[in-house]
Amino acid sequence: MRVSGFSFIRNGSRLNYPFIESIRSALPICDEFVIAVGAGDDDTRERIVAIGDPKIRIIDTVWNPILKEKGFVLAQQKLTALYNCTGDWAFYIEGDEVLHEEDQAAVLAAMERHVDDPRVEALWFDYVHFYGDPNWVARGHSYYPREARIIRNTIRITTTDSLYFVVLDHKKSGRYPRAASAGARLFHYGNCRSPIAMWEKRRAMQKLYATGHEGEVAPAENFGRQQAYTMDARLVGRFEDTHPAVMADWIAAQEGDPYVPFQRGHLTGRERRNLLGLQIGNFLPIDFGKKHYKPI
Repeated sequence: MRVSGFSFIRNGSRLNYPFIESIRSALPICDEFVIAVGAGDDDTRERIVAIGDPKIRIIDTVWNPILKEKGFVLAQQKLTALYNCTGDWAFYIEGDEVLHEEDQAAVLAAMERHVDDPRVEALWFDYVHFYGDPNWVARGHSYYPREARIIRNTIRITTTDSLYFVVLDHKKSGRYPRAASAGARLFHYGNCRSPIAMWEKRRAMQKLYATGHEGEVAPAENFGRQQAYTMDARLVGRFEDTHPAVMADWIAAQEGDPYVPFQRGHLTGRERRNLLGLQIGNFLPIDFGKKHYKPI
């Protein structure tokens, strides 16, 4: 069995992505790691080269500056890396996601267990979404509780988004892959970075989705976590477990005041739906999270 890891990144240093930690967390279970590195204005590529691991293969890319249709340029970059993978399995990990070292053996075992079973087209992970700072996690179902991240590399795959995969059985139609559990977690640090870096990241994403906010004025120097992270406290919980070891330095380097969840008087429609889902879940085993795979 051969395993490819893959990802994409651009301006990862400037936007404070833990992309080096992400790559390092996946390398032990991969025979190669393919990463599409977009031309940017920071030292992202140099830092990846400096890892010095011969498993890493960089694909240099240029992001289409006029493509702003629902972030499709992210799908293009994801597929660029995927289509250069040579393994039986392809493990997709985004630049702000990290695999815990405690879960590496379970992931390898799941791939070994299903490699000869064509019914299993993908493997899904449970997600831990940090919010505000690395001491807190988001609890609402809008933060996808699980997602398929390992895909069989011998079937026709495409995507319209950076998040999920679409299997092409026919020329003009697609479906979500049939997936089994990887028996592991992925730790998502995209929403717990330093406040100014979080604002910059949101601005960068808005430009890819043509949301019309490109002209927003930069925040003041005292812009803090309470301004950057405003989700209602009822949708946030204390993180009581351990972080992946590779994240120690990144977590220590995060700037800004500690995040303190606060309960707001007015909830957005999305927050109300999430809170209702949590309340129902206390009594009934109902999963309101959207699945981009078919469990088997």
